[in-house]
Amino acid sequence: MVTVKVSMKVTKEPLKRVPVLLQFDADQTTQGPVLTDRTGVAEFPVRPGSGKVLVNGVERYHGHLEGDIAVELWSIVDAPDSSEGAAGATLGGSVEYPSMQTRTVDVNGKPVLVDSEGYLVRPSDWSDAFVRAEAAEEGLELTDEHWEVIRFLRGYQAEHGVQASVRDMVRHFREVWGPERGGNRYLHRMFPNGGPQKQGNRLAGLLRTKGEH
Repeated sequence: MVTVKVSMKVTKEPLKRVPVLLQFDADQTTQGPVLTDRTGVAEFPVRPGSGKVLVNGVERYHGHLEGDIAVELWSIVDAPDSSEGAAGATLGGSVEYPSMQTRTVDVNGKPVLVDSEGYLVRPSDWSDAFVRAEAAEEGLELTDEHWEVIRFLRGYQAEHGVQASVRDMVRHFREVWGPERGGNRYLHRMFPNGGPQKQGNRLAGLLRTKGEH
């Protein structure tokens, strides 16, 4: 069961009869829309997974969909919290340098430039569609767990201003998934092409790291 409660950030007033939609990452299926009740709650009898919450057609949350999810809005018409790469969400600009070896990835018909390993040349080009396209190039079949790691990596970068180390990932996912599935070995099996700090960061649209991998 996933329960989404929508309210105003300042007044805490529940938003009634607002359409809420769940969109799952792994198979791109959707659930809903479901209108919030008089307490601002929309309930979905679905299994947990990684994905997005859309309120009134606008993305307001992305991450693990399970249990109670609170969505607080400054306004019902405020700017969307889109998972597309955007200023402030992750690094901007370009990392291109002279003689850099690059290739392009076809992302829904748009050529997106990456370096020889698949790291984005312009991090602002990141999108969910890029993740799917680059994962296909690398022969990686995405699951809900992959999306959870990708969301965590982008969220950690946005919150802390630095990229998460493997130690940070293990600490977080041991709490979320338990000691076996959240361990270093399991994360490396999930991302066989360089581990979570290389392949994971690559798919998350972040930069190369020189530390753990």
